[in-house]
Amino acid sequence: MRQTMKIFHLGIISCLVLVAFGTPVLAAAQSATQQKEMKPEVVSLLGRKLYAVPAEGEELAKLQANLEEAIRAVEADPDNPESFIAYGRALAGLWRYHEAIEVYSKGITAHPGEAMLYRHRGHRYISIRDFDKAASDLAKAAALNEKDFDIWYHLGLAHYLRGEFDEARAAYESCLKVAADDDAKIAVSNWLYATLRRLNRKDDAAKLLGGISAEMKVEENMSYLNLLLFFKGLKTEEGVLTWAANSELDAATVGYGIGCWHLYSGQKEKARGFFEKIVTGRYWPAFGFIAAEAELARMK
Repeated sequence: MRQTMKIFHLGIISCLVLVAFGTPVLAAAQSATQQKEMKPEVVSLLGRKLYAVPAEGEELAKLQANLEEAIRAVEADPDNPESFIAYGRALAGLWRYHEAIEVYSKGITAHPGEAMLYRHRGHRYISIRDFDKAASDLAKAAALNEKDFDIWYHLGLAHYLRGEFDEARAAYESCLKVAADDDAKIAVSNWLYATLRRLNRKDDAAKLLGGISAEMKVEENMSYLNLLLFFKGLKTEEGVLTWAANSELDAATVGYGIGCWHLYSGQKEKARGFFEKIVTGRYWPAFGFIAAEAELARMK
């Protein structure tokens, strides 16, 4: 019988609000002061304090409303593992990853055979830069469910970030086998390509690109498709970077891929420049941001 657990309430953190009046310098100073008063959510691999400031205004209010709804749902049905997953995802939407991990951990205590609880906790261990725990959780998830794309995808990333490229390749190849559509195929192909290049398997990497085309149906992973088309010689570096410039998430994703391209070509300092630019940004949960940190940490 599943264990019913007592759910604790997690308060809503105060949001960082920019001053509506006054000079940009004053607003920036007040924002900096507020961040100093907050506890950082994560300390990066390079020692930088990173704060849970995912949104503001109406978008932040919506995220907070989602959290309140998730709390009510898990209180109403604590025996349902999906309630824990929704609760953790609502916290993650606010970049409150440590709290999300606590929720998933309580869910695992109640439902130790639920693969997706390990999958989500593993993802959030990646977010807080604990790659060892991420790999452990995601390996457990894969043992419980070997058909889930997201489990293999995140397991591959955990190994990749640890510099375990043989293990990453195996996970990504398993992931590719269960990719259900072009969007999924594009996402895993991006990371598998990077992994193969790190293993100096240029022929295998080129063969992988043979299955990529501009006609693929993509909704979520246009940044990865643009990178793959660049690797294939169908887009220019300038064009891909210009396309990504208006989105911090896309800029981190594309910047990391281009940086790696220069790294494969032996241009280490040029690659370092891309990685350093990424980690000065604000979208620190992005996989490209986290991977850039890992590269710079290794370069030290």
